[in-house]
Amino acid sequence: MKRRSIRLLASLALALFCFETKAQTKVALFDGTIVGGYVDHGGYINCIGPSIKYLKKPFSISAGLLPSLRIKEDKVATGATKNSLITPSLGLGLTAVFNHIALQLPLYYNAKTSAKNGEWNVGVGLGYKL
Repeated sequence: MKRRSIRLLASLALALFCFETKAQTKVALFDGTIVGGYVDHGGYINCIGPSIKYLKKPFSISAGLLPSLRIKEDKVATGATKNSLITPSLGLGLTAVFNHIALQLPLYYNAKTSAKNGEWNVGVGLGYKL
């Protein structure tokens, strides 16, 4: 799954750099895009935060930070403490926008616990650009 995602991202990046028309690259603090998606057996809702954006109307791709609300229920032993169902999180990833439809490939890190090692998780999301 992770190799397939990396190959997809590499192919997308190669296709973007093969365009011969004039394009713009700019830095954005907030893009006005809201995305919902799936990662690590849970969901997320995020906005595109600070990013570097490549723009060729009507298409754009941005790589940057993703301030998010992650929605995931902890599976713990009976009586053990749980995290909240909704937690704030910060991810990073790529977001492609065509007209007003956004497709996102985010990466989120789950920290090490006493039961599991820390790991990066790849997700997928669909959203709307305002």
